[in-house]
Amino acid sequence: MMIQVRVKPRSRTSALVQAADGTWLASVRAPPVDGEANAELVALVAKQFRCRRSAVSIRSGASGRLKLVRIEAD
Repeated sequence: MMIQVRVKPRSRTSALVQAADGTWLASVRAPPVDGEANAELVALVAKQFRCRRSAVSIRSGASGRLKLVRIEAD
């Protein structure tokens, strides 16, 4: 499954919510430095979809705020 995620780094809390248009909004506490925000995003998506972190990967947009995330089915 592929989802489109807009990431907001340096938020007060970490959360993942789905917007009305089907995209997801991820608020992560980590700063966008050395891949910290991406690592927290992967953990957040894995928790939301109840899968392993290794099943979640960022397919495109690793250095931007808009990302395409792939979730592999178990």
